[in-house]
Amino acid sequence: MVSQNVSKALNFIIFSSVFLASSMLSVANVVEFDSYWISKAAEAEARAKVAYKPNPSSITNHFNKAVHRLIEKDLSEIAETNSTRRSLKGHKRYKGPCLATNPIDRCWRCKKNWAKDRKRLAKCVKGFALGTTGGLAGNFYTVTDPSDKDVLNPKYGTLRWAVIRKEPLWIIFARDMVIKLSQELIISSNKTIDARGANVNIANGAQLMIQYAHNIIIHNLHIHNIHAAPGGMIRDAPDHYGPRSESDGDGITIFGSTHIWIDHVSMSNCKDGLIDVVQGSTAVTISNGHYTAHNDVMLFGASDTFTQDKIMQVTLAFNHFGRGLVQRMPRCRFGFFHVVNNDYTHWLMYAVGGSMNPTIISQGNRYIAPPNQAAKEITNRVGSPADWKKWTWRSQGDLLQNGAIFIQSGDPNLKKFKSFKKKFIKAKSGTFVTRLTRFAGALDCKVGQKC
Repeated sequence: MVSQNVSKALNFIIFSSVFLASSMLSVANVVEFDSYWISKAAEAEARAKVAYKPNPSSITNHFNKAVHRLIEKDLSEIAETNSTRRSLKGHKRYKGPCLATNPIDRCWRCKKNWAKDRKRLAKCVKGFALGTTGGLAGNFYTVTDPSDKDVLNPKYGTLRWAVIRKEPLWIIFARDMVIKLSQELIISSNKTIDARGANVNIANGAQLMIQYAHNIIIHNLHIHNIHAAPGGMIRDAPDHYGPRSESDGDGITIFGSTHIWIDHVSMSNCKDGLIDVVQGSTAVTISNGHYTAHNDVMLFGASDTFTQDKIMQVTLAFNHFGRGLVQRMPRCRFGFFHVVNNDYTHWLMYAVGGSMNPTIISQGNRYIAPPNQAAKEITNRVGSPADWKKWTWRSQGDLLQNGAIFIQSGDPNLKKFKSFKKKFIKAKSGTFVTRLTRFAGALDCKVGQKC
């Protein structure tokens, strides 16, 4: 249900949004700009304006306080690692007692009855997606059929049947499965895709698409070897379908959407990006992910001319950027990006980049530079020095190893954000990152056992 504030905003902008919506759709794989998509685009724009935080420190501070509380209160309960450097021989499976080493995981993990209380997960999000509940208000739906043969009339029991429903749903999986999508999977609002308890791979087919939607949780999926799909007639709601053009081959595209939380995914080897957040999307958190074997990892803002992305606010936290990555972890435009407590153990070109004056607050990350002397710099800016020296890119509490260099720019006091200097709270130092990211990626959860 659209909130009262959203309804007011929607009524105010609905007529002026028609032209804008049509222009946006032209790059959203939608071939026919019918009234259904124009209405969804207008509503999405209204929701983004309501979700936007004019003082983002309220979110960054809430996040950092939660990390401080966990470590300060429970440090004695968290297992120490034998080394300050993560083993780079692979993402090894932990076989010891259950540990929940960051505040998101501590909210739900290491409870034996987690499978009987799955919806507790909806209380656990941190960062800009705070308040995202996914399918909390809906029924459970179990995916029993991994096929994706009919994208116009999806079969009950498939993942596609569930994600296009109008009502909220909490989607789980009956068993381990590999789902090869024949066309992009268009996910509607108020959904949770919860793969805990099964080894679920979205692989060797098309991508996930979140387009003009809101309130979605994607959790514990393996997503890899994604290809571009040719397009065609695809159903996106029980009462609507239409022609779509070729998809890009991202792992996940978040397009014009709000309150999206992606947690504990393992992703690699997609045709385009692993995760793209574009076209005025905001209130997004990407957490606890493990990313490997890819070139253009994450794109936050796709065009230097789409100034509506100034509303974009993304939290990137507790992720491990691992072997075989090249660049864009992330690559940002226009918006505000809190890059906090991530582990960057590999890159070939650079880690964090951008253009068009994005604000990037890098806090408490670990950056291990590659051996190549030409790739020691963490940051990459597209623009003239006269311009980018004014961009706010700050590093605070980051652990820089093997000669890594973070070139800062902009006002160190962040005065352009109202009350930001007064209220800004430091993140936990990068020396804690191996602990905070220890269980990044899809988890091997077993029903009846602590996860």
